[in-house]
Parts: sequence; C-alpha cells; structure tokens
Amino acid sequence: MIRAAFLALLLAGTGAAAQQKVQSGPGAMLRGLDKVNGQTVDVELKTGETAAVFGLDVALGDCRYPVDNPTGDAFAYLTIWESGKADQLFDGWMIATSPALNALDHARYDVWVIRCITPAAD
Repeated sequence: MIRAAFLALLLAGTGAAAQQKVQSGPGAMLRGLDKVNGQTVDVELKTGETAAVFGLDVALGDCRYPVDNPTGDAFAYLTIWESGKADQLFDGWMIATSPALNALDHARYDVWVIRCITPAAD
C-alpha cells in the first residue's frame, strides 16, 4: 500500500516526465539473478513472449521508452511466476532506472529491466 502511494506521488510530482512522449519497443532486455550462487543471466524477450529465467517464468506485456531518448529509461510490464505454479509473484510495471521502486519479492531470484529493444533504423 505504501509502495503504491509512493509511486502515485512520484508520478504526480514529476509532471514533465509524466508528459514525456514514449514509444513501445518490440521487446526488452531483462537480467535475472540467482541470489544463492550469484549467477546472472541476460534474457531478450519480445512483447508477448514468455521465457524461463532460472526457476521463474517471465512474460513481457510491453516495453516503453522515451521517444527523444531511446537509450533512456525503460518501463516494462512484466508478469512473473514460479515455474510449474499458477500464482503470480509479480504483475506490473518495472522501471529500469528505479528497479527497487516496484520490484519482484522472491527469496532466491531477482529479475529487473535493463532496456527496451528499439526498432532498427532504416
């Protein structure tokens, strides 16, 4: 509850950032961490795809980035659940520059957004 209120306050207080034009990318680059052995893995997902990241299944709904700065902040809508289970562990937006603002809460694994995949220039 406090996290949701903080997110709403943060978004309301940053009027210029809230009005920034964004574009959806065709996918996202995510990073997974196994906290037990320190192993990391980078996973590239296309919008609508699901991939295994260690013992988790991660589905990408959308990845958005600022039109004026494609290498800037990325916002990805992720749904995450443990492999073989139906209960969702995470369902919402993750922000690349502020991964702790709305983070996955899991004892062993962590997943965060690195960047959006941008379309190739013609």
